Amino acid sequence: MTCSLTTFKVERGPAGEKIGHVRLFSGTVRTRDRLQSGRDNGKVTAISVFDRGSAVQRASVSAGQIAKLWGLADIQIGDTIGVSQPTSEHHYFAPPTLETVVVPCHLADKGALHVALAQLAEQDPLINLRQDDLRQEIYVALYGEVQKEVIQATLANDFEIDVTFRETTTICIERPVGTGAAVEMIGKAPNPFLATVGLRIEPAPVNTGVEYRLEVELGSMPFSFFRAVEDTVRETLHQGLYGWQVIDCTVTMTHSGYCARQGRRGQAFDASISSTAGDFRDLTPLVLTSALKQAGTRVYEPMHRFHLEVPADTFGSILPVLAGLRAVPRAPAMRGSSCLLEGEIPAARVHELQQQLPALTRGEGVMECAFDQYQPVGGTFPARSRSDHNPLNRKQYLLHAMRRV
Repeated sequence: MTCSLTTFKVERGPAGEKIGHVRLFSGTVRTRDRLQSGRDNGKVTAISVFDRGSAVQRASVSAGQIAKLWGLADIQIGDTIGVSQPTSEHHYFAPPTLETVVVPCHLADKGALHVALAQLAEQDPLINLRQDDLRQEIYVALYGEVQKEVIQATLANDFEIDVTFRETTTICIERPVGTGAAVEMIGKAPNPFLATVGLRIEPAPVNTGVEYRLEVELGSMPFSFFRAVEDTVRETLHQGLYGWQVIDCTVTMTHSGYCARQGRRGQAFDASISSTAGDFRDLTPLVLTSALKQAGTRVYEPMHRFHLEVPADTFGSILPVLAGLRAVPRAPAMRGSSCLLEGEIPAARVHELQQQLPALTRGEGVMECAFDQYQPVGGTFPARSRSDHNPLNRKQYLLHAMRRV
């Protein structure tokens, strides 16, 4: 079966099942067809096709139609299933630049809050979550302070959960400064795992994300082991040397090795002498963070571009405020009795400017603001508390990993 479809909405049914709203570009999808969504090869259990405004249950959906699909447990907004459509257009959301902890007003609602936020994140690509299992906290990424009010109202109205928020903080990122490499071999101290992993990390061009490559033969060990390494690399890069996500880098697997499946005393399989995917998942964070420490990282803060339209006679009083907020304005442009001013301001100071603007401009000022770029942080780099078991601290990490094993 060859088809091409894009998911533009996800909702939940009465039993909590996911329902994907899709547009089909080519081919045909029928009930009982299997579609690859996320990591899951799900079977389509039901189809409703939109016809003159309403969704009608059908056995199939064809190219050019919009439909609802049941049975795809891992489907998410933005998923492209099947053959990708060539296009010269690129649609993407700017990254959220703020985050806060969502706290239930009633401790008994903690579990329900996690479920509710997960469902909201599935339905709205502007809601990003980060779970801190160590502190039992949920962080939500924000585009602005107003989004807090929207989330708070949605949780109260749709899920009957009352919440508050902690202080909003800025989301920085890290980029590698140089190149670093590390390897740990089976049977050689201090590696306690039945896996060999070697990784190299190096800078990549800005806005290219994370690229993963292999310098080893794909057939040199089971594919599930390669998948475990790649998945763990991407997960580990969510927290760099200073706790921020590491982006714009290339990670290359340079060494691989495993102990073949074997048993003893008549056993078909003995995990104590045979490699498992868990060995690779546990070892990879140690190797990657060692390479990352060798490469070094720099922290970057998000900058917003602003556009201000204010009364011309208030321009003089606004400049010192902008300077105090670390904003960098460009040359102003006069338009009659108004002054147009553009520039850059740290994302962390946007809300302060929005709060002060009415008083500074007699309520006549108009401000537009949007993410522009990441800028290197000067001085001491800010750090974010880690929410993993910290592979930068080898002893602490191994205590947790071996206890779990």
